[in-house]
Amino acid sequence: MPVQRRLLGSLNSTPTATPQLRLATNQTGPQCLLVSVPDGLFLGLGLVSFVENMLVVVAIAKNRNLHSPMYCFICCLALSDLLVSTSSVLETAIFLLLEVGALAMPAAVVQQLDNVMDVLTCGSMVSSLCFLGAIAVDRYISIFYALRYHSIVTLPRARWAIVAIWAASILSSTLFITYYNHAAVLLCLVTFFLAMLALMAALYIHMLARACQHAQGIAQLHKMQRPVHQGFRLKGAVTLTTLLGVFFLCWGPFFLHLTLIVLCPQHPACSCVFKNFNLFLALIICNSIVDPLIYAFRSRELRLTLKEVLLCSW
Repeated sequence: MPVQRRLLGSLNSTPTATPQLRLATNQTGPQCLLVSVPDGLFLGLGLVSFVENMLVVVAIAKNRNLHSPMYCFICCLALSDLLVSTSSVLETAIFLLLEVGALAMPAAVVQQLDNVMDVLTCGSMVSSLCFLGAIAVDRYISIFYALRYHSIVTLPRARWAIVAIWAASILSSTLFITYYNHAAVLLCLVTFFLAMLALMAALYIHMLARACQHAQGIAQLHKMQRPVHQGFRLKGAVTLTTLLGVFFLCWGPFFLHLTLIVLCPQHPACSCVFKNFNLFLALIICNSIVDPLIYAFRSRELRLTLKEVLLCSW
């Protein structure tokens, strides 16, 4: 089998791009902008994501004060991102070793290994999206049902939700890898992404509107100046744009790739998109790096616990 340096290689039937940014012209098609991701950069991104998310998991596991439903979801998000980066680094490293002849495996073993890595990667991607949605729902309930939050979002319910997400992720990823050449499977994945994007957008926009109303009420109560309220709205808008922007920019190209496979698999313009498949996977790894910065490291207690962990390691 041809060596695939990237995960989910079955979705990418185009040749690997050359190691630079360039325009390529097909004999019958338009010019294509090809952006290749060097193996060293791909491995580096995976290692950074691995270390960063491992620190989040260790910090939450160490501090019992962080064993709440919200931090359980954050921990599972970090674990999902950890699996994405781990499988990426492992598969890239193994196939690089196969290419240079430093590692020898029968073709059947390589194929089975590739399938296992693909299931692991796809499952962790799906679970990562699910836990991003779970965090949004948890924050929504904590704002709009503050007095009933601890009776609605209990630790046992959070654990059942986590088990259900992991089970659904493993099942869906297995089906996806097995039936990847069926349009219905790809459309289901794209629909899932769009539904998750719509859910997060609706919840966070509603939360921002409520926060602005609350800030306006406080400003009127204390007769504060209007610029203070405008500054709060600006800060909230920046936070919202960061949350949804990072989510869409990192995940959108990959699901655009899946959509075009269904809509125009042979069209020259779509082929240009397919040739940047490795870049789309690298963006997902970048999302695994950004997630802890947005959802975990903003917590003061988690940062203090992380500091203790790092000091103890020295």
